[in-house]
Amino acid sequence: MSDRVTLSDIESKLRDLGGSAQSSLSGVTSKPPVVAGGAVAAVLLAAAVYLLGRRRGRKEAPVLEIRRI
Repeated sequence: MSDRVTLSDIESKLRDLGGSAQSSLSGVTSKPPVVAGGAVAAVLLAAAVYLLGRRRGRKEAPVLEIRRI
């Protein structure tokens, strides 16, 4: 009635799946340097904006002079 599954059937199916996984994995390995570079650029940009804003805030901050009477 139904054909039996042999060891060679299972082995061939696993090889097919392994080959497709390897081909999709090879495309992923080229992206981490790009993602890491983007992350580093975003951190540097945020640090530059913070430091420039801090500098501007110090320049434009009012100077209060308190005198005792």
